[in-house]
Amino acid sequence: MPLSRSSRPPRRGRCDAAASRIAGAAARLMAQDGIADPALAKKKAARQLGLPENAPLPDDAEVTAELRLYQALYQHETQPAQLAALRAEAARLMALLEVFHPYLTGAVLEGTAGAFSAIDLMLFADSAKEVEIFLLNRGFSFENRVPRHERAEAALCLSTPAAEALLLIFPPQLERQRFHHRDGRPHERANMAQMRALLEKTPCA
Repeated sequence: MPLSRSSRPPRRGRCDAAASRIAGAAARLMAQDGIADPALAKKKAARQLGLPENAPLPDDAEVTAELRLYQALYQHETQPAQLAALRAEAARLMALLEVFHPYLTGAVLEGTAGAFSAIDLMLFADSAKEVEIFLLNRGFSFENRVPRHERAEAALCLSTPAAEALLLIFPPQLERQRFHHRDGRPHERANMAQMRALLEKTPCA
């Protein structure tokens, strides 16, 4: 069933129809296949639609809007509970990692997380080795990943029985600086106090 045209965010300029089609297809890929990166989802969506490589791409905000709409229409019976469970696990991990000034970011914070989503946490430490030793001393296993953010010193993938978490580790001096998405939007994040307030507003199902 196609998404309601009137529910989509308006676009202006040429080639709006192609970009809107890509946004809708990218949202479905993110919801159904667990693609976390909007840029990757847009490129794959354009290929699936048979559009040329130079086809105009929607911005990340439009893909996110389409994803929210898709979840509201097709995953309303499962996604809220999945989101609540991920936020609860995020709060538990943030309490564990409190010494590293953790911040929640990404889909779990934005409310678009689903069955395939990982928990994205930003940590601020003098060195990545400090975080690794902290985790090893508490019996956690993890894998090193290539950081998706150019200012991150390291990225660790941590698996728990409840979820997978990606820990991005930054130098302490960057904690007070603003981060932005590729399209210039502010990169939202929530500290422990803000996370507790968010949990109180999160429906359990």
